[in-house]
Amino acid sequence: VVIGTINQSNGIIKGAKKALRGSKRKRVFNVRRQNKMQDAVKEVRKLIVAGKKDEARAMLPAVYQAIDKAAKRGVIKPNAASRKKSRIVAALKK
Repeated sequence: VVIGTINQSNGIIKGAKKALRGSKRKRVFNVRRQNKMQDAVKEVRKLIVAGKKDEARAMLPAVYQAIDKAAKRGVIKPNAASRKKSRIVAALKK
Protein backbone atom coordinates (compact mmCIF):
# COMPACT_ATOMS: atom_id res chain seq x y z
CA VAL A 1 0.00 0.00 0.00
CA VAL A 2 1.50 3.30 -1.06
CA ILE A 3 0.39 6.42 0.80
CA GLY A 4 1.89 9.50 -0.81
CA THR A 5 5.56 8.74 -1.29
CA ILE A 6 5.92 6.44 1.74
CA ASN A 7 5.58 2.69 1.23
CA GLN A 8 3.75 1.47 4.35
CA SER A 9 3.97 -2.27 3.65
CA ASN A 10 7.71 -2.92 4.12
CA GLY A 11 7.54 -3.75 7.83
CA ILE A 12 4.37 -5.75 7.49
CA ILE A 13 5.73 -7.90 4.67
CA LYS A 14 8.98 -8.59 6.53
CA GLY A 15 7.10 -9.70 9.64
CA ALA A 16 4.65 -11.73 7.60
CA LYS A 17 7.48 -13.63 5.93
CA LYS A 18 8.98 -14.47 9.32
CA ALA A 19 5.60 -15.60 10.61
CA LEU A 20 5.10 -17.75 7.53
CA ARG A 21 8.46 -19.48 8.08
CA GLY A 22 7.53 -20.19 11.69
CA SER A 23 4.08 -21.46 10.83
CA LYS A 24 5.51 -23.80 8.20
CA ARG A 25 7.81 -25.33 10.83
CA LYS A 26 4.97 -25.66 13.33
CA ARG A 27 2.68 -27.17 10.71
CA VAL A 28 5.00 -30.17 10.35
CA PHE A 29 4.67 -30.98 14.05
CA ASN A 30 0.93 -30.30 14.11
CA VAL A 31 0.24 -32.52 11.11
CA ARG A 32 2.37 -35.28 12.62
CA ARG A 33 0.49 -35.08 15.92
CA GLN A 34 -2.89 -34.99 14.15
CA ASN A 35 -2.02 -38.05 12.05
CA LYS A 36 -0.82 -39.96 15.11
CA MET A 37 -4.07 -39.18 16.91
CA GLN A 38 -6.23 -40.10 13.90
CA ASP A 39 -4.36 -43.38 13.38
CA ALA A 40 -4.79 -44.34 17.03
CA VAL A 41 -8.52 -43.55 17.02
CA LYS A 42 -8.99 -45.38 13.71
CA GLU A 43 -7.18 -48.47 15.02
CA VAL A 44 -9.36 -48.64 18.15
CA ARG A 45 -12.54 -48.17 16.10
CA LYS A 46 -11.49 -51.03 13.80
CA LEU A 47 -10.93 -53.28 16.81
CA ILE A 48 -14.32 -52.34 18.25
CA VAL A 49 -16.11 -53.09 14.97
CA ALA A 50 -14.24 -56.40 14.68
CA GLY A 51 -15.47 -57.31 18.16
CA LYS A 52 -12.01 -57.37 19.76
CA LYS A 53 -13.02 -55.22 22.71
CA ASP A 54 -10.31 -56.49 25.04
CA GLU A 55 -7.60 -55.43 22.59
CA ALA A 56 -9.35 -52.09 22.10
CA ARG A 57 -9.53 -51.59 25.87
CA ALA A 58 -5.78 -52.31 26.10
CA MET A 59 -5.08 -49.64 23.47
CA LEU A 60 -7.21 -47.04 25.23
CA PRO A 61 -4.38 -45.39 27.25
CA ALA A 62 -2.32 -44.85 24.08
CA VAL A 63 -5.34 -43.34 22.32
CA TYR A 64 -6.08 -41.06 25.27
CA GLN A 65 -2.45 -39.94 25.30
CA ALA A 66 -2.52 -39.11 21.57
CA ILE A 67 -5.79 -37.18 21.92
CA ASP A 68 -4.62 -35.29 25.02
CA LYS A 69 -1.33 -34.30 23.40
CA ALA A 70 -3.18 -33.03 20.33
CA ALA A 71 -5.44 -30.95 22.56
CA LYS A 72 -2.53 -29.68 24.64
CA ARG A 73 -0.68 -28.45 21.54
CA GLY A 74 -3.80 -26.83 20.10
CA VAL A 75 -4.18 -29.23 17.19
CA ILE A 76 -7.74 -29.89 18.34
CA LYS A 77 -9.80 -28.00 20.88
CA PRO A 78 -10.27 -29.33 24.43
CA ASN A 79 -13.98 -30.04 23.95
CA ALA A 80 -13.25 -31.93 20.74
CA ALA A 81 -10.74 -34.06 22.66
CA SER A 82 -13.32 -34.79 25.37
CA ARG A 83 -15.91 -35.66 22.74
CA LYS A 84 -13.55 -38.06 20.96
CA LYS A 85 -12.65 -39.86 24.20
CA SER A 86 -16.28 -40.04 25.25
CA ARG A 87 -17.43 -41.49 21.93
CA ILE A 88 -14.69 -44.13 21.94
CA VAL A 89 -15.69 -45.30 25.42
CA ALA A 90 -19.38 -45.25 24.45
CA ALA A 91 -18.63 -47.40 21.40
CA LEU A 92 -16.60 -49.74 23.59
CA LYS A 93 -19.51 -50.22 26.00
CA LYS A 94 -22.01 -51.17 23.29
